[in-house]
Amino acid sequence: MTRPLVVLIGPPGSGKSTVGAALAARLGVTLRDTDADTEAAAGKPIGEIFIDDGEERFRELERAAVAAALAGHEGVLALGGGAILAPETQELLAGHHVVYLEVGLSEAVKRVGLASARPLLVLNPRSQLRKLLEERLPIYERLAAVRIATDGREPEEIAEEIAGGLA
Repeated sequence: MTRPLVVLIGPPGSGKSTVGAALAARLGVTLRDTDADTEAAAGKPIGEIFIDDGEERFRELERAAVAAALAGHEGVLALGGGAILAPETQELLAGHHVVYLEVGLSEAVKRVGLASARPLLVLNPRSQLRKLLEERLPIYERLAAVRIATDGREPEEIAEEIAGGLA
């Protein structure tokens, strides 16, 4: 059965894409990012999906992208920050090696930026990010086999720690 070596979860700014790329390179596999898959399926950026079609349609596309990736990707898989909200996705993650990339609010704000094109962070990005972190934290923690703090660390260092845990 085809399955990812590692599934990275975490909030916006936790480094899923950046650490995922470093980890994939280190392991000699490919990185698949479900946000990119969702954009490809819709034929437009996530921000436009939210504006044109609404969050519900985005989440529907996201659930399909995650299910396909979990069933058909053998490398490193990075999930969109909110993908874990869907109960179906939570069920599908059971039995996978899920790594939660933890990030503090101030670090996440620095990484994401306050002029973000992320649809759920418009208006007051810092406040919205705090709310997302508080809402999603229990889910991230419950789903993860491993938790890794990312604040003040280089992506390569984090990738090395994750790779070491796979041995």
